Amino acid sequence: MDIRRVENPVVRRAAQGLHNFNCRHPWSHNDHFHRWILANLPAHRGTAIDIGCGQGGLVAQLAGEFTRVRGTDLDAGMRAEAARRCAGLTNVTIDDSQLAELDGPVDLITMIAVLHHLDVEQALIDVKRLLRPGGRFLAVGLAAPSSLRDTAWDLASAVTNPLIGLIKHPRPVPGGPVPPPFPVRDPQLSFDQLQTMVRDVMPGAQMRRRLAFRHTISWTKPGGQAGALLPE
Repeated sequence: MDIRRVENPVVRRAAQGLHNFNCRHPWSHNDHFHRWILANLPAHRGTAIDIGCGQGGLVAQLAGEFTRVRGTDLDAGMRAEAARRCAGLTNVTIDDSQLAELDGPVDLITMIAVLHHLDVEQALIDVKRLLRPGGRFLAVGLAAPSSLRDTAWDLASAVTNPLIGLIKHPRPVPGGPVPPPFPVRDPQLSFDQLQTMVRDVMPGAQMRRRLAFRHTISWTKPGGQAGALLPE
């Protein structure tokens, strides 16, 4: 059950109240996970690629850790913002390449709220092809709620969202809701469906449900010196 679409009038009013509060204390659910990615980088740090790089926030942070960083995004507006943000970083390139067009090997591939926009199985196969042995795939994603466990995590996310907003953005923002600057698409696969697909293509991959209506995927391609993942 997706609690964000419940039609009960009491629940709907409560949800609208939470939504209004969250709009006054906004925070980026995606940017929140940059720290998790930066804490789990591979040992070898030659080349990193951020797929669907958006406005380039993660790319700019990876630039200080890798010899070369590439951000790709199909949206021209996002690429322009990312290019502006990374204008002074000589080891960064921003373009509109798609996964199937990229060449490896690379040490890190990241995706934040991107995988559900793609052909998931083919995207995972391409990531596996591109990574060098010891290279790492780190993704933050969304899944369609379909079980009681999914609903419980959605409820926990709904309850904690305003608390995190107060901490991250204590001063209320005037005005109404601001639409996200990036393309939005509802996920089609549930967490369990996605987990089965990920483990089929990437044996040993770790998936974990997170707050903020997100989950994480981490996988290190066998072979090479990978460095240890931090405790989940």
